Amino acid sequence: MINPERLAETFIRLVQIDSVSKQEADICRELRNILDAMGAETFVDDAGKAVGSNTGNLIARFRGNVDVPTLMLNAHMDTVEPGKGVKPVYQDGVFTSDGTTILGADDKSAIAILLEVLTVLQEDRMPHGPLEVVLTISEEIGLQGAKHLDLSRLTATFGYALDATDTAGIITRAPGANHLKFVVHGKDAHAGAAPEKGINAIGIAAKAIAGLTLGRIDHETTCNIGVIQGGVATNIIPSLVTVSGEVRSHDPQKLAELTQTIVAAFEAAVQGYVPQSADAGSPRLEVEIIPDFTRTHIPEDHPVVTLAMKAAQNLGRTLAPKVTGGGADANVFFSKGIMTGVLGTGMRDMHTVREWVRLSDMVQTTELVLEIIRVHTL
Repeated sequence: MINPERLAETFIRLVQIDSVSKQEADICRELRNILDAMGAETFVDDAGKAVGSNTGNLIARFRGNVDVPTLMLNAHMDTVEPGKGVKPVYQDGVFTSDGTTILGADDKSAIAILLEVLTVLQEDRMPHGPLEVVLTISEEIGLQGAKHLDLSRLTATFGYALDATDTAGIITRAPGANHLKFVVHGKDAHAGAAPEKGINAIGIAAKAIAGLTLGRIDHETTCNIGVIQGGVATNIIPSLVTVSGEVRSHDPQKLAELTQTIVAAFEAAVQGYVPQSADAGSPRLEVEIIPDFTRTHIPEDHPVVTLAMKAAQNLGRTLAPKVTGGGADANVFFSKGIMTGVLGTGMRDMHTVREWVRLSDMVQTTELVLEIIRVHTL
């Protein structure tokens, strides 16, 4: 039987363990001890070496007692900043931080839920098939743990990631994304005495950006310029600027076309630059396109969807397939052949100091995951 008080205590304990991206060793150690005590076969892979973290992904395998296909359950161990020294506050059924940090419900509400699920399975001696619990590192900085996961340790071909808000939905479609980086090389000069001898790199980049349409492009495509770095002082013509952005789309062709449109805008701005003096020279452009993650597109009749919907129905609830504009470890798993639906834990206002989650929502998701596991054995 689910114990809400125990679930709350687990969550409170977890959020007080600092685990910002690349610094997940303490929580990994704590979780491995817990899972080992439950009788799991645990393993920490070498992803940390590739990512630059102080630990790797934690994988825990429970053999189960029913001969059905292995089910994967996923959450991530890292949090965003400000995530050190979290002081959780619990009032009227709602968890918050004290307002100086994030709460860490993203994604420790998921980890607490999974621990409660595993505890109930053992306490109630519930029949279940093999389970592979995958707790990743550095999800918040580009799904890095999942990208470097040691897949040789997994046998599951489908499962669930707990990393969303909506407890009445299962995310089956998520976009692919490209990360874009442009470096415009200009030429420095005194901004007051000899501006015509310089080439303003910021000005060139600004012209490129001004010609772009940013934000929502259509119902399945977005783009953003998020970081601009350049310049030394107001009295120096800036010789260098770096511009970073992204493109996301549920349609691979649109993703490629919009990426090229943005690249072409920067190329045109550089190539079309007219120097103010003959000895100023010409600007130069460096372009880097990094495929960030591929899209997720799970058919609604796939067992990972129908199983979850059946479980919800058994609980007297509805669970609807959902489309998201965000990425998750599920995108990476999908690209590697593991169909992964994303379930919500109720967490809200993630990545802000106003983050919060209701205990009742966490209990609901615990119930759903337990029922998914039960239905999977039938």
